[in-house]
Amino acid sequence: MSTIDLDVVRARIRAIPDFPSPGILFRDITPLLHDPAALRAANDALAEAARGMGATLIAGVEARGFIFGVPVAERLALPFVPMRKPGKLPAAFASVAYELEYGTAELEVHRDPSLEGQRVVVIDDLLATGGTAAAPPSS
Repeated sequence: MSTIDLDVVRARIRAIPDFPSPGILFRDITPLLHDPAALRAANDALAEAARGMGATLIAGVEARGFIFGVPVAERLALPFVPMRKPGKLPAAFASVAYELEYGTAELEVHRDPSLEGQRVVVIDDLLATGGTAAAPPSS
């Protein structure tokens, strides 16, 4: 991945101040999604990073983490696990509640297949405070 490619990716992410609430700087990926070359470069860069981490499974945080997580899993020939908002999974699941910079949230993941023993790389569309990725597992 060249610096030029990542510069193109960065240029396609716009900053919107005070959204969804005052003091938050929202990173809008819509322009990135409208540029196939930049989107490809972003997914290639994420796949290289996950490969370097020794990933054996890719997890994506609903909903925008699905946009990036599935192509990364496909590029690496790894399984993909969706991390969903409450009430959207039809089978047995584990959940975790966590703090965000502007509130609280909860994610659920199916218990089957098991994530035990996997080296999971969690993909979301951005990193603000890291609250989602740092959420402790629960049962």
